[in-house]
Amino acid sequence: MKEVTLGIDIGGTNTKLGLVDREGNCLVSSSIETYADKPVEVFMTLLFKAIDQLKAQVKEPFEIKAVGIGAPNGNYYTGTIENAANLHGWGDYVPLAELVKDKLNLPVAVTNDANAAALGEMKFGVAKGMKNFMVITLGTGLGSGIIVNGDLLYGHDGFAGEFGHINVVHNGRKCGCGSKGCLETYVSATGLKRNMLEMIAEYNGGSQLDQTPFEHITSKMIFDAAESGDEIAQKAFQMTGEYLGKSLADAVAIFSPEAIVLFGGMAAAGDWILKPTQEAMDANTIRMFKGKTKLLFSNLKGDNTAILGSSALAWQELDKMVSAS
Repeated sequence: MKEVTLGIDIGGTNTKLGLVDREGNCLVSSSIETYADKPVEVFMTLLFKAIDQLKAQVKEPFEIKAVGIGAPNGNYYTGTIENAANLHGWGDYVPLAELVKDKLNLPVAVTNDANAAALGEMKFGVAKGMKNFMVITLGTGLGSGIIVNGDLLYGHDGFAGEFGHINVVHNGRKCGCGSKGCLETYVSATGLKRNMLEMIAEYNGGSQLDQTPFEHITSKMIFDAAESGDEIAQKAFQMTGEYLGKSLADAVAIFSPEAIVLFGGMAAAGDWILKPTQEAMDANTIRMFKGKTKLLFSNLKGDNTAILGSSALAWQELDKMVSAS
């Protein structure tokens, strides 16, 4: 009988779930709407229905051993989601692990989505075999998962690794967290859009996107513009990479990671984001650390990468249980 874990990735818009074996093969997967603006009970009903449908699709005998969940503001220590800004309908405190465990009668572990991504990279991806590295998730916001000596860095309260909310510009752009000048307001899909708007204003137009309403612009559109020779779009990527690279140089000085892995939708921009980031990181890294940290892209491809990360969390918890017994 094949042993699998159930990986669940909760996003502000959609939630992905799948059954994954120890080798990282996703047997089946699906996606449901998160309904972040409605009470959490609405989501839980849909989730359990989706799990039943998922199990029915598997064609071979299997056993679900554990559940791993990646979620915004997921707290590993308590199994809760706390004060998640993009899940505003769910309230300030959701006992997620408890709700799932009561229904499925399985071990359940919860962490934030960036931490899950780091575990996925360590178990199945480009960081396999590494003991000290960081994953930077570049999506609507910016998250990070930090692995130290083979273990996730959680801090004393379970929320360590909020790299997107380090301050990079004094009294800078307003962030959804309530602060100003956070890194994710300059480096993320949303940050890239704001950088693009700033470049269009600075150069008084000159871009193929300068007549496109801000709310309609996507990071993919900026990438396509850069690819087609739009210098303003290219400057927006340059600005984004400079902010990221300078901040990563600070991270190198603190953690001395073997590698920093770029993960998420914006990583698909390839050299447009990698080159300026690498240049700024190299220019601002102190001498004793120069050349020691690799800057890599995630090699987990396809629609199930987030599921693999959550599944890796579940496999890790199972291994801990075996070691402790």
